[in-house]
Amino acid sequence: MAETFAGLDLAQPIVMGIINVTPDSFSDGGEAFDPAQAVQRGRDMVASGADILDIGGESTRPGASPVSIDEEIRRVVPVIEALSGCGAVISIDTRHPDVMVAAARAGTGIINDVTALTHDDRSVEVVSELGLPVVLMHMQGNPEDMQAAPSYENAPVEVRDYLASRVETCVDAGIARENIAVDPGIGFGKALEHNLQILNRIELLREIAGPVVLGVSRKSFIAKVCGEEDPQKRVPGSLAAAVLARQQGVQIFRVHDVEETVQALSITDAITGAISGHEL
Repeated sequence: MAETFAGLDLAQPIVMGIINVTPDSFSDGGEAFDPAQAVQRGRDMVASGADILDIGGESTRPGASPVSIDEEIRRVVPVIEALSGCGAVISIDTRHPDVMVAAARAGTGIINDVTALTHDDRSVEVVSELGLPVVLMHMQGNPEDMQAAPSYENAPVEVRDYLASRVETCVDAGIARENIAVDPGIGFGKALEHNLQILNRIELLREIAGPVVLGVSRKSFIAKVCGEEDPQKRVPGSLAAAVLARQQGVQIFRVHDVEETVQALSITDAITGAISGHEL
């Protein structure tokens, strides 16, 4: 039987388009803050090949301040309702169980939590009750201070071990193992060397049951390597990291630039023979 996540076939790369319904996200803050703009962005991403639309109403960029639960719900629910049935699975990017519930009622099919369901004691139980697939991400610290002084002895191994522990906690709480994906959290409580080390050994995460989600799109580690300060000009670096991760078995890619990523990953799979299952 083919491996799937949220009904999507993981034999092919899965592209998750980012829709930030926020005024202050690091790369595209404000661009989709208006609900109509967010909905149009989602439709454009689906037309470009997005399999998942990840909708978030609270910025988790370094130094970001939290927003109220009511405000987060107000931002995301109309967008989810409008995009439900658009041809892609809807994901809610939130760390708050009340938002998870509201988003599920509006049509969300995936919960994506940057705190791996640790921000609120109720989160694991809520996701178990909802019965939805969940993405558990690693983050050292919290958005307000996570980049102050990140420290690891062996970042790839520590991230793997943490996520493996969170998976077992979720399974023990009744969340089906096949409904759990893991994300190493590139840029979340990690210095440049940590991000590069994790990307270099991201295949370690395949030791954990379930698919691997990767978000490298336009992130600041690319600027630290290449000197490009404009996030919207970091697409080539984003694609390079995604291609290398695909070659290590990563299945789901969370991106701003859907069309470019779909093309890059399609070529990667065609060259490696992953699509046909044999060498070309």
